[in-house]
Amino acid sequence: MAQLRIALAQTNPAVGDLTANADKLLDWTRRAADRGAHLVAFTEMFLTGYPVEDLVLRTSFVDASIAALDEAAARLAAEGLGDLPVVVGYVDRAGLAPRVGQPKGAPLDAAAVLHGGRVVVRTAKHHLPNYGVFDEYRYFVRGDRLPVFRLHGVDVAVAVCEDLWQDGGPVAVARQAGAGLLVVPNASPYEREKDDVRLALVSRRAREAGCALAYVNQVGGQDELVFDGDSIVVGADGELIARAAQFSEELLIADLSLPLAGPVPGTGTEPVDAGDGTTITVERVTLSTEPVAAYAAEPGTVAPRLSHPAEVYTALVLGVRDYVGKNGFSSVILGLSGGIDSALTATIAADAIGPERVYGVMMPSAYSSEHSVGDAKDLVERQGLNARVVPIEGMVAAFEKEIALSGLAAENLQARVRGMILMSLSNEHGHLVLTTGNKSEVATGYSTLYGDSAGGYAPIKDVPKTMVWELSKWRNAQAGVESEFLHGFAVPPVPENSIVKEPSAELRPDQRDTDSLPPYEVLDRLLDDYVERDMGKGELIAAGHDPDLVMRVIRLVDVAEYKRRQYPPGPKITPKNFGRDRRLPITNRWRES
Repeated sequence: MAQLRIALAQTNPAVGDLTANADKLLDWTRRAADRGAHLVAFTEMFLTGYPVEDLVLRTSFVDASIAALDEAAARLAAEGLGDLPVVVGYVDRAGLAPRVGQPKGAPLDAAAVLHGGRVVVRTAKHHLPNYGVFDEYRYFVRGDRLPVFRLHGVDVAVAVCEDLWQDGGPVAVARQAGAGLLVVPNASPYEREKDDVRLALVSRRAREAGCALAYVNQVGGQDELVFDGDSIVVGADGELIARAAQFSEELLIADLSLPLAGPVPGTGTEPVDAGDGTTITVERVTLSTEPVAAYAAEPGTVAPRLSHPAEVYTALVLGVRDYVGKNGFSSVILGLSGGIDSALTATIAADAIGPERVYGVMMPSAYSSEHSVGDAKDLVERQGLNARVVPIEGMVAAFEKEIALSGLAAENLQARVRGMILMSLSNEHGHLVLTTGNKSEVATGYSTLYGDSAGGYAPIKDVPKTMVWELSKWRNAQAGVESEFLHGFAVPPVPENSIVKEPSAELRPDQRDTDSLPPYEVLDRLLDDYVERDMGKGELIAAGHDPDLVMRVIRLVDVAEYKRRQYPPGPKITPKNFGRDRRLPITNRWRES
C-alpha cells in the first residue's frame, strides 16, 4: 500500500471571471502545498464557473477557457507549485465538424490534470444530465476518455459530476482500469436533504469502482442555484473518511492508504466497454512511480451536518449574499408590512450582508392595521435596519381620481404603488429590490404583477408558507449566535406578533389570506403533490385531497403561469422550483378533467 495526502478545494468561483478564478486556483494550490498535499482537486468547470449556460456557445469564451487553463499550468510552475498535480474543471471543445443538432463548437464540460507547467491529460463529462435544472445536451457533447495518471505509484482516475450519478461509464471503466483512487469534480446544486442521498451515492460508486473516491463539490450562489459544498472522501469499501462543511469554502485534507499500481503500462491508450452501450478510451500517463516516504497520517475530519431548518436557512443566506455581491450591489431595499414574509426576507438579508446595508420601507395604506406598522418598526429596532415610512393613501387617491377602480383592481393598485416606490428608490440609490413573496403565493398567483412581485431577487420564492413560519421560529431560537451565516442579534430578530398573527395582504377592510386561499398547512400539502410531484387530478384525489379544493388549486396554479414567468429569480431549495425546474407553456388549453 502507498500513502497519498489529497486536498479537495471546496471553493466559490464566479461565472465568467476566469482571471479571478485562476488567481484562486493558484492561492488554494499553495494552501494545499503548505499542508503537504500530494494532489489537489478543484470543482467542475472551476476556471469558468458553473453553470455558464449559453456562454459556451461563444467561440471567444471557449478560447478564453482553454487559454486560461494553459496559463494556469504555467503560473503554477512559475510559482514553484509545478510538482503538485492539480485536477481542475474548465470548458474545452471536441473538435468535431459542425452538424445539425450538435451544440455550436462542440463544447466539452472538461477537466484536466496540470503538472510540471503543462496540461498533461484532459477528459470530459461522459454522462450529460438533461433533467431538472440541467440542459447539458443543449451545451455539450459527451466525453469518451478516462484519464488514469500514475502518481507516486498509485493510479488515479478522473470522472466528472454526472458520471457518478449514472450507471456504467467512467465509474465502471475505472474499476477495469485498476484505479486506486477516483477523483470526481462536481457542481452539484443544493436541494433539501440532498446530503444523505449524496453520501449514499458516493459510497456505492466507490464500491462499484473498487477504489477510494474523492468527491469535491462547488460552494456558493449562482442566480437561482445554490451550491452547498459537502465534499466527501470515502474508502474502497464505501466507508466515510473525511467530509467538508456545508455552504463554506474549505480545503478538505485526507490521508489515504492506496494500493500500488500493478504491472499495467503507465502510458498509452486502450478502449474499454463502458457498460452503457459506449466505449471509453483509457488514457494512461505517468507522473511519478516512487511511493512517498512513510509519514504520520492525520485523522480525517468529518464536519457535522446541519439540521433541516439550518441548512435551508443557510442556503437562502448564501444565495442572497452571492447574488448581491457577485452582481455588484452594495445594499438592498424591501417593503416592510409587519407580516411574516417581509420579516423573514429582511432577516435573511441582514444575515447575508449586514443590517446596515438593508433598507426597509413601510408603506401603510388606508387599510393597514395599527399592528402592521408597529410590527415593522419592531423588526427594524430588533435588527438595526435602515427604515423610512412612506404613506401611500394620498398616492392611491391621486390615481383613483384619474381612473375609477373597484374591487380587485383597486386592491392591486395599492400593491403597484408600493412596487413603484421601491423601484424608484432602487433607481435613485442603487439598492437591489428584494421581493418578499413565498412559494405558496407564487404558485397560486397570490401576488400583484408589477406590485409586490416587482424586484430584482426573491429570497423566499422557493419557500412554502408553512416553512416560512418554521424558518422564522428557528432563526429566533438562534438569537445571540454569531457565525458566518448568522448576524448575532442580541434578541430574536423576528417579532413574535409577525409569526403568530393571521396572514393578510391588508388591501381591503378585515382581509385575511383565508378569504381566497385554504389554510396554508392544507394548501402546501396539495401544492407539494401538484407542483413537486406532478400529480394529476385523479392522483391528487386518490392521495386524500378534497376534490373541490383540488380543482380550485389546479386552476389557480395553472392560470398564474404568466405571472411566474415575470417573477424575479430566487434561490432554489426544493427539488422543483419555479423557473429552472418547472417549465409549462403560458398559452395552454390542457385542463385536468
